[in-house]
Amino acid sequence: MAPTSVIVIGSGFSGLSAATCLADQGYAVTVLEKNSGPGGRARKFSAEGYTFDMGPSWYWMPDVFDAYFQRFGKKTTDYYTLRRLDPSYTVVFGQNDFMPIPAAMPEIRRLFERLEKGSAHQLDKFLEQAAYKYEVGINQLVYKPGRSLTEFMSPRLLLDVLRMDVFQSIHKHIRKFFRNEKIIKLMEFPILFLGALPENTPALYSLMNYADISLGTWYPMGGMHKIVEGMVRLAEEKGVTFLYDQDVKAIDVEQGVATQVVTATGTFPADVVVASADYHHVEKELLPKAFQSYSDDYWEKRVMAPSSLLFYLGINKRLKNLQHHNLFFDEDFGPHAHEIYTDPKWPTKPLFYVSAPSVTDASVAPEGCENLFVLIPVAPGLKDTPEVREKYYTLVMDRLEKLTEQDVRGSVIYKRSYAHNDFISDYNAFKGNAYGLANTLMQTALLKPSLKSRKVSNLFYTGQLTVPGPGVPPSLISGQVVAKEITKEYAPLASLKV
Repeated sequence: MAPTSVIVIGSGFSGLSAATCLADQGYAVTVLEKNSGPGGRARKFSAEGYTFDMGPSWYWMPDVFDAYFQRFGKKTTDYYTLRRLDPSYTVVFGQNDFMPIPAAMPEIRRLFERLEKGSAHQLDKFLEQAAYKYEVGINQLVYKPGRSLTEFMSPRLLLDVLRMDVFQSIHKHIRKFFRNEKIIKLMEFPILFLGALPENTPALYSLMNYADISLGTWYPMGGMHKIVEGMVRLAEEKGVTFLYDQDVKAIDVEQGVATQVVTATGTFPADVVVASADYHHVEKELLPKAFQSYSDDYWEKRVMAPSSLLFYLGINKRLKNLQHHNLFFDEDFGPHAHEIYTDPKWPTKPLFYVSAPSVTDASVAPEGCENLFVLIPVAPGLKDTPEVREKYYTLVMDRLEKLTEQDVRGSVIYKRSYAHNDFISDYNAFKGNAYGLANTLMQTALLKPSLKSRKVSNLFYTGQLTVPGPGVPPSLISGQVVAKEITKEYAPLASLKV
């Protein structure tokens, strides 16, 4: 008897994770990828001797990656080499006002104490709570499939949930401990990754501060795509088949069962389908209307995490006053956040982020040169034109050059921009989003789009628009969660005695 066949649509972190877990259990797994290589938003490209990671650039929560590889008897070191960054990153508050964030805890405590007397002790208390939230949140809650309230019905877990400040905002929580504005900005920064205002983000997510300060910021030598390469190698070791340049056009459904996946070049029969592609796109474009679980109105009411305007720059010299990760907080986050979440528009005075991986890794740029990745968080659904992109390139580079006291533009020998239209073209991203659904209280766990279709019995979803949420570690977990749900319902036939 042939093994149960699974088609996975998309080879981002969640798709790779789901595919590998299922293949390890005896399923016959084929991954169909729209683009010419794996990784989804974590693809890479090379130009003029530079190698650019296209999307994720922060390696946080190393324990999540370790646990993933360990479940297959492997280690991250079997596939890539990690280096802990020190400083973890630098926050730029203004002219001659740079704050490198040290990796060592004693140095971080001294930094806090210089900014606000007594804050080192407050940091200890804050992180003690955050560590508890991380333990429960990352090791228990995020592995819940979010399909039923009964998942959360154990007395211990209910007590844990109550202790984790789910109903208080991170905005208020941080201000219980600290008064200094620089410390507050530093502590609120990780929330930017979650795609919501601090006022609307549960204090549960102080676990991100624990990930940042206690677990550290790391970098896989060669770039973030090394993680993808390692995951693909492991998947292939488990028997997963990868097919690239396969733009999926439809999922055929008969009597509530997905029978095959149709691409521009062929058809692929399936016992189970896992959609790691954009959830909204799969629902609205690949499924017949009668088998769509959510209405247009439902999707329009979702609170999306930001999109991004990105610039990939090759610089023909080394730059000064930049670390690997640099956060430019020289403008007020309030107005920028308002223009992302409350009154969506192109921002007036945006905060921005610059990654210079060549500071750590000589392999990503020619000798004596610098590789820059510049990111501006912006609202999803905006009109994206070349003129707008160039306006923001000028705005950001004016500030970058002024604050770092050097000419940069005159040394740019490679430049590529990337924004809403590209996210839609390459990933079918709903409203051109970059990060998925915002992690608001009303979009947590059971309140996210379900990882299983309500109307197609063998169609499952994984990735940043379903549980547990946006980010690389959650996507890695999402694939494991959906694989576990599939194994509950569909036995891998090859493992059955016949």
